[in-house]
Amino acid sequence: MKNRQAVYQIISVILSALIVFAAYLYVAGGEPIFKGVTEGETIKCRVIRVTDVKTSNVSGENEVVTVLFKAQALNTALRGKTLDVIQEIDMAYAFRPRQVEQGDKILVEGYTQSGEHSYYFGDFVRITPLLWLLAIFCVLVIVFSRVQGVKTVVSLLFTCLSVFVVLIPAILNGHNIYLWSILVCAFITVMTLSIISGFNMKALCAGIGCICGVLCSGLIVLMTDAFLNMTGLLEEESIYLYQLYPDNPINLKAIIFAMIIVGALGAVMDVSMSISSSLYELRIKSPNIRPRELMKSGFTIGRDMMGTMANTLVLAYIGSSLTCVLLLVAYNASIEQVVNKELIVAEILQALAGSMGMLLTLPLTSAVCAAMYYNRKSEEEDKDAAG
Repeated sequence: MKNRQAVYQIISVILSALIVFAAYLYVAGGEPIFKGVTEGETIKCRVIRVTDVKTSNVSGENEVVTVLFKAQALNTALRGKTLDVIQEIDMAYAFRPRQVEQGDKILVEGYTQSGEHSYYFGDFVRITPLLWLLAIFCVLVIVFSRVQGVKTVVSLLFTCLSVFVVLIPAILNGHNIYLWSILVCAFITVMTLSIISGFNMKALCAGIGCICGVLCSGLIVLMTDAFLNMTGLLEEESIYLYQLYPDNPINLKAIIFAMIIVGALGAVMDVSMSISSSLYELRIKSPNIRPRELMKSGFTIGRDMMGTMANTLVLAYIGSSLTCVLLLVAYNASIEQVVNKELIVAEILQALAGSMGMLLTLPLTSAVCAAMYYNRKSEEEDKDAAG
């Protein structure tokens, strides 16, 4: 039976890859994900040597340090060529990049005007340390969880792909944000549970409870929209996003909807799977337990989980927007003014809707488990389904 479950999980991986690829072709129309609307070309380079450093005053006030250096291109059609690059550092800025040094890996912005090429320092390359950190994370997961860790890494890969390759292109290409955010959440739920747990009753009950809980969170957002009078303009980036397509602007309210249900999905899935797994084991150990007692056990288990999981959501949202909260508290006179800001309202709504969806997941998953586990014909079938 375990071999059969392994085959099912391999099929899940293949189907997930095909679904992500097909969805990408549909929402993106075969176009690249990154539009490249900015002028110029971004080139990854390595600094060879600094040739000159000049200091000048702009309007007799601001001191600007101009660093001239040579860098070797590491990608694009210029790979291997040596470029003359300029770094300008405005000393008036409190947070300014350090001066480049030999061996630094940087991003260079290349511009062409009147047939002449000019190259300017863009930023330091930060992706390499992140890739190392990601690799260490994957190794630790696999070392501690072994086969289950491999499944976790694969499911995490498909989760990221579904968001960045499907949901984001769907939003940018004018598709229905409400529909595609729900579809992506449903796909992530089914994909994750089928790869990690396999095709069994435990995963099915968890999936039903998770999808219902996420839909409840989304419904709460839609119901409160009429009372909160939100515009969707949370911060400066929202304005740029709205102005991206003047003829067919992106629905910023729908972005809030997608942000909330995608943000709540992980915690809701965790709750639903924990309840489903616990009740499954209880059903195996006590074959004569009645549905009502099984459901009550789910409620009891859920009460202990709810406090910490709600804290997880709230603290995650507070931590992600701590800088904005500090600024709002510093520049406003009262707590009422701070809480009334749309950015804070969105964060509170995200925490409350996610927590309420998670709370509703507890009885929904417990009810589904009580009904479906009780209808199993025998304990042996339950053991076979578990693989």
